[in-house]
Amino acid sequence: MIINILLLVLGFILLIKGADLFVDGASSTASNFKVPKILIGLTIIAFGTSAPEFAVSMKALASGSTDMVLGNVIGSNILNILLILGVAAVIRPLRVRNNTIRKEIPITVLISTLLVTLFLDVQLKSGSVDQISRQDGLSILLFFAIFIYYLISMAMHDRNKNAIEKPRWGIGGSLLFTAIGLAGIIFGSNFVVDNATAIATTLGVSERIIALTIIAFGTSLPELVTTIVSAKKGETDLVLGNILGSNIFNICVVLGIPVAIFGTVTPASFQMLDLAMLIGSAVLLFIFSVTNHKISRVEGAAMLLAFTAYYVAIFVV
Repeated sequence: MIINILLLVLGFILLIKGADLFVDGASSTASNFKVPKILIGLTIIAFGTSAPEFAVSMKALASGSTDMVLGNVIGSNILNILLILGVAAVIRPLRVRNNTIRKEIPITVLISTLLVTLFLDVQLKSGSVDQISRQDGLSILLFFAIFIYYLISMAMHDRNKNAIEKPRWGIGGSLLFTAIGLAGIIFGSNFVVDNATAIATTLGVSERIIALTIIAFGTSLPELVTTIVSAKKGETDLVLGNILGSNIFNICVVLGIPVAIFGTVTPASFQMLDLAMLIGSAVLLFIFSVTNHKISRVEGAAMLLAFTAYYVAIFVV
């Protein structure tokens, strides 16, 4: 137990320092390549910080832990919006671009709704049991391919329309520090997840609860730490791009690829509350973003309150 606690602390240290280097490196990379920082947030940072979720899902499906896979994705996405963006907004109100309100956030709502629709086979009378099939996984990956096409189109369209600040480092240095920061984030999150899970398992906690709490929180630590660092530095485009990109990546790749490879996922203990909060959190983000094109400190506090209420409910329901 003492070793688990020490490794847990080491994981937090790696996460914090890694996130600091990662944000600086990614921001400098955006300036070097003359592309909008929101694009860097939606791609490099989002995909990089979602690496722990992907590793956990591959490992979980390979070992037959289906509840862990869906809980990892649902829990992480809810936590990303309600907790992480809530904390970021409380630290500093988040300005939301028109393009983000009209495109990226609606895409997040759409893909969340798609996942829930594909899962509700019994309610929609398309099957005898609720599950995510291999065909569903392939459909999700097709949606992701469309999203990548959108990102490429946005990069080509906005490449020369943005005021680009002077990069902190050259291309080589920017990519190096981004890679070093990402390595710290991934190794740190692995230490945190593995040791936190080991501690939780000794307490006899169910797989659903572990997935929605310990695993979801642990694998979302990269997003949490990166977002806090970005918010303090005023990098609001990186904050929103990181969260929106991570949530889309979580559903399309973290869930889509393992299901396409290993086959159908049939969770045993998930409830409508979990699925409702997945869509509800995305819709709440859209509503708050539309008002004055920013997420205020009060709205951030409301997100944290919703997060707290949900996590109290999952232990009661």
